[in-house]
Amino acid sequence: MAKIKILLTDVDGVLTDAGMYYGESGDEFKKFNTHDGMGIKLLREVGVKTGIITTEITKIVERRAAKLKVDYLYQGVEIKLSVAKIICEKEGVSLEEVAYIGDDVNCLELLSYVGLAACPANAVTKIKRIPRIKILEKSGGEGAVREFIDWIIENKLYS
Repeated sequence: MAKIKILLTDVDGVLTDAGMYYGESGDEFKKFNTHDGMGIKLLREVGVKTGIITTEITKIVERRAAKLKVDYLYQGVEIKLSVAKIICEKEGVSLEEVAYIGDDVNCLELLSYVGLAACPANAVTKIKRIPRIKILEKSGGEGAVREFIDWIIENKLYS
């Protein structure tokens, strides 16, 4: 396996608990986990680029990505694999050097092609059945991204 140079993640169900919260006035809320944010910072410190690829388009995710200082943010994406290929081209790396964490069928294709794939404990069954996927102990929004990052760092799977 190639060493990881980029970590990409989905949002809903991965960085969040997959809940969609709405206030009376129509405000939308998402719950993020600060442990995931620290994990992204730690990964950045060892030289791994980070990015978010999501189907949704929200200012909430835009603000969270800015706070996390991710290198790439792509929202409104239907075919995540094509965006990952664009990122790889910009960085001069292959999909084998990409780690991705996703939880639902819109992540299936990308999870099937990256060098290192993971999913939260509460991912849908079809995702958990992907060959070689690392099924994490934590659920989305509960530190699953941090668990994946800690595992990458502890096993020195990055370069």
